[in-house]
Amino acid sequence: MKALVCHQIADDFSGLEVRDIAVPEPGEGEVRVRVKAAGVNFPDLLMSQGKYQFKPELPFTLGMEVAGVIDAVGDGVSEWTPGDEVIGGNKTGAYAEYAVLPAASLSRKPGPFTFAQAAAFPAAYITAYVALVVRANLQPGETLLVHGASGGVGMAAVDVGKLLGATVIATSASDTKLNKVLEYGADYGINVTQGFRDKVKTLTQGRGADVIFDPVGGDVFDESVRCIAFDGRLLVVGFTSGRIPSINANMPLIKGFSVVGVRAGEYGRQFPERGLKNKAAIGQWAEEGKVRPHVFKEIPLDDWREAWRLMTDREVVGKVIIRP
Repeated sequence: MKALVCHQIADDFSGLEVRDIAVPEPGEGEVRVRVKAAGVNFPDLLMSQGKYQFKPELPFTLGMEVAGVIDAVGDGVSEWTPGDEVIGGNKTGAYAEYAVLPAASLSRKPGPFTFAQAAAFPAAYITAYVALVVRANLQPGETLLVHGASGGVGMAAVDVGKLLGATVIATSASDTKLNKVLEYGADYGINVTQGFRDKVKTLTQGRGADVIFDPVGGDVFDESVRCIAFDGRLLVVGFTSGRIPSINANMPLIKGFSVVGVRAGEYGRQFPERGLKNKAAIGQWAEEGKVRPHVFKEIPLDDWREAWRLMTDREVVGKVIIRP
């Protein structure tokens, strides 16, 4: 089978190539999925550069999110059968014609979704759910500021924020991207290239944002501290800017806000029962047509470099999908 294999760590992605490798066999508690679509995530790029916290042994097949059809089941698997349409993920293995995954990590593909939408769904929406529902307790009528709103996780946060009844302010460094996010459902858009603090204060009548969803970090985090409401929740989701910021403890004390870390996957591992509840909640939303993963482009596996270029050049609005 064909798979996108990382055989060497390199900043310029020169250690990646599509190779023919053996079709994997499912072990005990595992299933093999014939991959129909795989979501592209920023950690995939970081992993191939050796910059992600998880560093698999070389060589390894990239890809964290998968949607497809079960092809075979290993010993001890009774909840799935060949032919079932599923979504799920692991830290590696999705960018291939077949992927082996733990049976417990899978969910049934939501009926309203295409395979591409399904592949765009799990990581982004579980992150948005854990961030906004579990960690921030976002309430109807509150103001949610979403940074990096045109990315896959950012658009999921916009979608979930609106579903929860919040007023959503989206930010981006591109007017074109902001227009897409406004069409998607955000109430307001701010181009951050000239700053955003004063505009957020104006839109909130001086109060500031109740919840700030920040996958960007760096200068964006620093300025967010200046426009968060008293009793606000500043969600640390990631650092796509490349700089991990720091904060003086007197700021959350004086302004009465919380800085809250969000690691949705680890949350589910630490609290398995809560993790299953979270997955069930977003799955129910999907089945009811309440959420809408946005697919930017579908790209064949052999053209993976185009997917990487779109991500590194920050052209993506929503999610890029790899099709084996």
